[in-house]
Amino acid sequence: MRNETLWEAKKRDNPGHSAWYIERFEQMRADGADLHGEARLIDAMASRNARILDAGCGPGRIGGELALRGHQVVGVDVDPELIQAAQETHPDVEWHVGDLSELDLHDGGGRSAFDLIVCAGNVMTFLAPGTSDDVLRNFAAHLSAEGRAVVAFGAGRGYSFDTFLSDVDAAGLTCDTRFSTWELRPWTTTSDFLVAVLSLAE
Repeated sequence: MRNETLWEAKKRDNPGHSAWYIERFEQMRADGADLHGEARLIDAMASRNARILDAGCGPGRIGGELALRGHQVVGVDVDPELIQAAQETHPDVEWHVGDLSELDLHDGGGRSAFDLIVCAGNVMTFLAPGTSDDVLRNFAAHLSAEGRAVVAFGAGRGYSFDTFLSDVDAAGLTCDTRFSTWELRPWTTTSDFLVAVLSLAE
């Protein structure tokens, strides 16, 4: 039996949480906020028409923008309410409801290999406890040989950067570089946010 994610637990305690989350970004968009910093970075790392997995896609903010920039995007999120919002906003993108700890997009035709995986929005800190290593192993299993995964989350959320980096190694991945923002500010041991670029270990 699948364990409840911390996001699902939050929704159980507050059934209106997903609607609030969706509205929050819609209001930010209406106020003119820049919501595409993550997508710009991923787009810059990708060749044209790249195959990209938006892992923990929420209402499709990043994956939808990447699709508009000409990439083949697949989005996965555990929350059906967020996936519905993504489908309504970006109906031409492939969206799936699913737990990243059980991620399996293999179809026998090689389409499981992604050029890039993006996991933003503190997704790693909302997983079911004890499943972060499974999620990272699934990322490794879905990357092409030269593919990269970009994983980002903040400090003080119950999942330390050191634990994450240990999980990265155990998953057969290596951390190529680290930044403290999506604008590629240098990462230091005092940074309160991590943007990690991962690839398959040799």
